[in-house]
Amino acid sequence: MRIVNRASNLLAPFKVAVSGIIFTFRTQRHMRFHLYVVLVVLTLGVLVDLQLREMLVLLFTISLVVVAEMFNSAIEAVVDLASPNYHPMAKFAKDIAAGAVLVTTMVALVVGALLIVGEDRWEAIKVNLSSENLGLTFPLRLIIGAAILFFAVVVGKGLGKRGTVLQGGLVSGHAAYAFFFAFAVPFVTENVLASCLAILLACIVAQSRYEAKIHSIFELVLGAGVGTLLALVIFGSWVH
Repeated sequence: MRIVNRASNLLAPFKVAVSGIIFTFRTQRHMRFHLYVVLVVLTLGVLVDLQLREMLVLLFTISLVVVAEMFNSAIEAVVDLASPNYHPMAKFAKDIAAGAVLVTTMVALVVGALLIVGEDRWEAIKVNLSSENLGLTFPLRLIIGAAILFFAVVVGKGLGKRGTVLQGGLVSGHAAYAFFFAFAVPFVTENVLASCLAILLACIVAQSRYEAKIHSIFELVLGAGVGTLLALVIFGSWVH
């Protein structure tokens, strides 16, 4: 009887933790989105033949996003319980928690993109893009990419049910352009600090749109993803 009780005591924390995960998945739309993204990204990692070490880095980075989302949900629940009425400090606490999710999401996006590009491919892209044999200079590529991005953002906003072309909408134009220009920086400089600062500024731009309640985290992540993907295509496909 004691053995059974001990086993139950050992399993109780595990059951509570699993219940928390299930409850978060059922009630939080962003949590479900993150878990689906985890499955998609891991599948893509297998398809692009990532090494075991790279898969572990990718899995660890994505897990940070999921954990941050769970902490965000817990903080929101506690804040609502402690302050059911509107209070500036309650809003501040929720915004900080949401900002943590945004930061981890942006980092996961960057890590995933760099892992998929690969170290050898990354070095080849930087070397080949320094050549001007195709007559497509960096400024011209930047202009073409910005024009394509404009149409992509407009189409993305049209798919949503709220917002306008100039404000709001399914795809954040500010986040899209911020990350497009941020990921253009590594192609013109080998300064790691400059590249990191550019990405950090892009995250700040995205955070400002969330703070202004113009876009949700999902819309910001979607915009950042569109901008990042287009930058990798524009500056990575014209290698020769």
